[in-house]
Amino acid sequence: MLHPGLIELSQDQQKAELKIVPNSHGPISEQDLQQLLTLPDFSCLFPLQAQITQAVIQVNQLSNQADGDVELFFEIADRRDASISFDVSDDKMQASMQLTAAYGGKTLDIRDVLQNLKIQKISMGLSKAKIDCLLTEFATLEPGKTCHGVIANGRAAINGVAAKLERKVSLARERLLQPQSNSDGTVDMRNLGALIMVKPGSVLIEKTPATQGTDGYNIYGEKLSAKPGKDCKLTAGSGTELNPHNPNQLIATVAGQPVENKSGMQVDDVLQIKNVDVGYGHVDFKGSILITGDVCEGMVVKSTGDITVMGFVDSATLHAKGDITVSKGVIGRQLKDLSLSTKLVAQGQISAQFVQYSHLEALGNILITKQLLHSHSQTQQQLIVSDSTGKRGDLVGGKAEALKGIQAVAIGATADTKTELFCAMELSELKSQLKQLDHSVKSMVVAMLNIEAQLRKLPPKEQWQGDAMMVEQVTVMLDEKRRMAQIRAQEELEHDALKLEIEHYYKRYCVHALKHVYSNVEIHIGNLFQRTQREHGPCYIRNLNQEIHFDYSS
Repeated sequence: MLHPGLIELSQDQQKAELKIVPNSHGPISEQDLQQLLTLPDFSCLFPLQAQITQAVIQVNQLSNQADGDVELFFEIADRRDASISFDVSDDKMQASMQLTAAYGGKTLDIRDVLQNLKIQKISMGLSKAKIDCLLTEFATLEPGKTCHGVIANGRAAINGVAAKLERKVSLARERLLQPQSNSDGTVDMRNLGALIMVKPGSVLIEKTPATQGTDGYNIYGEKLSAKPGKDCKLTAGSGTELNPHNPNQLIATVAGQPVENKSGMQVDDVLQIKNVDVGYGHVDFKGSILITGDVCEGMVVKSTGDITVMGFVDSATLHAKGDITVSKGVIGRQLKDLSLSTKLVAQGQISAQFVQYSHLEALGNILITKQLLHSHSQTQQQLIVSDSTGKRGDLVGGKAEALKGIQAVAIGATADTKTELFCAMELSELKSQLKQLDHSVKSMVVAMLNIEAQLRKLPPKEQWQGDAMMVEQVTVMLDEKRRMAQIRAQEELEHDALKLEIEHYYKRYCVHALKHVYSNVEIHIGNLFQRTQREHGPCYIRNLNQEIHFDYSS
C-alpha cells in the first residue's frame, strides 16, 4: 500500500488530493489509489475514476525517467451531497422518489423533500407514511447507495352510473311462457295462471337516477372531471303517472294490464275474446287484447298494447304497439306470389312456441321456443330459437334477419334445406352516427371557446354591472355556456358508448349454434357471406378480421 501521507484533504475539506513523486513511489496501480481512499478520512468521498486513471497513467509514464523527480498533484475524490429525484408517470397519476446517500456531503431530511416537492409542483396524493419510510431507509444507506418508492398517487375520476329502469310487475309474455304446475307436480300447458292485472297505485317501474360521479385529481392537483352517468327518461303512459311523493316511481292510476314501452309503461284496458273469426270480425282495439282461443284465417287484429293469443294464429295478421305472444303456434302458407299468409308485426317482442310460413317483424327480440320453419323473421334485436334448456329449437328454411345476433339449437336441416341468416348489418350506420357525434362534440367545444373569448373581452364587472342590457347579455352567454356544457357531456357519453359498441361489434353480435349448423346455410355477417358445405357442431360464427370464422372453443 502507498504511504498514507501521499493523500490529504484539500484546504476546504471538500476533496482528496494526491501528491506523488513518480520516481519515489511509482509505478502504481488504480488499486493502490483505491486503497488510499479506504483510509478513515477519505472512505466517505466519491472516487473520481477518470482522475484516478489519469494519475496512474502519468505516474507510470514518468517513473524511472529523468523528469520523474517532480511532484505531481491530482484530485482523486470529492464530497458530494445527497440527492433527490422524482419520476412521474406519463398520465401524471403517480410519482416515485429516489434518494441517493451522500458521499461525505450534506444529507437530506423531510424539509429538503418538501422543498423539492414544491419545486416539482407535486402537491396531491402524497403519503407522509411512505415518505417517512423512505427517509428511514435512506438514513441507513452507505455512500452512493439509493432507495426509491412511490410517494404520491392521484385519484382517478369515477364516472357516474347510468340511470336504470327496473320493472316491478310481470308482463303478459312472461305469464304465457310459464305454464302452471298442478298439485300432483305435473304441468298444465293450458293453465297459464291468472291474467296479469294491476290496481291503481301499483308501482310499475322504479328508476334509479344517474349519478354525477366523483371528480379526481393528478399529483399536480389538476382536476380530472368525472362524466355524469347517462340519464334516461321515465315517462308516464296512459293509465299511469309519476308518484307525487317519489318522482322516480311510475304508478298505475287505473286497473288493467301493464304494457311496457321504450321509456316507461302504460296500463291498458283488456279486451278479452274467445276466438277471432268471421263471426266476430276484425279487431282494432285501443288497449291490450287477450284471445283465449284462436285467430282464424284472414282475420286482422290490431292493438295499441299487447296481443296475447292462448291458441293458434292461422293465416292471419296481427299488429301490436306492444308485444305479441302466442301460446301455441303461428301457422301460415306460401301464396302464389311467394308471399306468406301470416304476418305478425310488433313494436315490442314476439314470442311463440312454433312458427311456420309466416312473416315476423319486431323492434324487440323474437323468441321461438321450438321451431321456426320456412319463415321470414326480422328484428332489430336478437332472434332466439331455443327452449329454456337449450336442447330444442330448430331454425329451418326461410330468411332470418337479426341486427344483434341469432341463436338457435340447430340451424338448417339434414336435407340441406336452404336457410338464410343475416346479422350484424348496421356497422356502417353506427360508424356514421359516431362521426356525426364526433363532429357535434367538436362544434360544441368551438362554440364554448367562442363564448369564453367573448366573456374575457368584457371590461371589468364594475364598469357594466349597472347596465341592465349588458347584464342581460352576459347572463344569456353564461346560460348558453352551461347548456352547451350539459349537451356536450351527454354527447360525449353517447360517443364513448357508441365507440365501445363499434370496437366489439362483431364479437358481440354473431350467430350461435348450440348443437348443429347443417349444410346449405347462407350466413351473412356484415358485408361477408358464406354458404356452409358440411355439418358443423356447436359453434359461434363471427366476422373475424373480415373473414367468416367458426369458433368451436366455447
